[in-house]
Amino acid sequence: MTDVSHHDPGAPSSDGDDNTGEFVNQWRNAAYNCFSSGHKFCREVCPVMQVTRNESWTPTAFHANVVAMEKGELEIADIAEDYVNCTQCGACELRCPNTLFTGDFYRFRTRTVDLVKAVRALAVDEGVHQSGWQRWNLLTDERTHEPVLGDTPVSQDHVRDWAAGLDIPIGGESILFVDCEAAFYRTSVPRAVAQLLQRGGYEFGLMNEQWCCGGPAAEMGYVEQSERFARHNLEDWRANGVKRVLVLDPHDYITFTEDYPKYFGEDYDIEVALVIDVLAEMIADGRLEPAVPIERTITYHDPCRLNKRKGIWKAPREILSAIPGLTFHDVDRVTQWSYCSGGGGGLPIEKPELTAKISESRIDKAAQLGVDTLVSACPWSERPLSEAGDARSIDVIDIHELLAESVGIDVGGRRGA
Repeated sequence: MTDVSHHDPGAPSSDGDDNTGEFVNQWRNAAYNCFSSGHKFCREVCPVMQVTRNESWTPTAFHANVVAMEKGELEIADIAEDYVNCTQCGACELRCPNTLFTGDFYRFRTRTVDLVKAVRALAVDEGVHQSGWQRWNLLTDERTHEPVLGDTPVSQDHVRDWAAGLDIPIGGESILFVDCEAAFYRTSVPRAVAQLLQRGGYEFGLMNEQWCCGGPAAEMGYVEQSERFARHNLEDWRANGVKRVLVLDPHDYITFTEDYPKYFGEDYDIEVALVIDVLAEMIADGRLEPAVPIERTITYHDPCRLNKRKGIWKAPREILSAIPGLTFHDVDRVTQWSYCSGGGGGLPIEKPELTAKISESRIDKAAQLGVDTLVSACPWSERPLSEAGDARSIDVIDIHELLAESVGIDVGGRRGA
């Protein structure tokens, strides 16, 4: 097993001053841009701030710390633990006046999420670790897949177990990448996706040896491990003639469209397609026909990494509007900038109680609409939302599962433990 800690926990780095200086030089302008404006609009849309009211865990504090580091008043060890308290949802970036002034808030925005990732990476390089994240990434490195919260057995030998009986080949121009949470825990989601693609006549295969995408490691600061996993996956794709990667999980979509291009530059020539976009196109051109009525009263939870991070909100609503029988109480996509499940950014690993509070807040908003079902499109959000939903008699279901049911597919698999 490769040691992903870089340094012994608590041991100072011999080049710490150089690392900190480089970090401050990179982020000082963004920090002063936030700090000098004096606004606090971002705080009220921050899911962590909504449930904790802790001023040290706000986006403005995250930027102010960089100013203090430049002045020599703080070191990374003083602040690293504060940066655990971020789901990297991106709501703060969208609400920031510095973003809104640009006129295109999905392309030009305050980079608070990237700052949080950079602080976490600096902490790891300086030997400042969060115990849960360190253990998580050591286990991920050992198993080549995330351990997945709970007692779910995880190993390379079982990464394709979810596809039993579906007769999916290995390799091909298009392959389906299934994130760790869906592959090992919520297996009904990839089974629904695969069977919908098959029903629509879309040819695809699976990887020869799929590893974790590496995105969670990057989010927690373990960048070297993330790049190593990315290199493995890219080499596997190339060895099997892959030109296009289909992804069902928003976290993978972020990783493949943001982290991988950063790692590989022009050498990264893989097309990345979001399954939900593909399915919306199939419905529009008649390759998929949702005909089985589903009598549910629903609302839709915009996954943060689709709506807030990537501006993808239309395709899911087109799918839901095509399913007969649904009573759909939608909330406009901008209002949902303040909605989050708490399931991202490594928060459930270090602070599961905080993730639970954020999910409870999200379920409360759904309950106010009088729905019996909350539909999402992100396996990582669906576990904490489901736990919160059980207490309010609100079912949480993935949009791919819902569509498969309306198409008449008996999905199989499981929706949890």
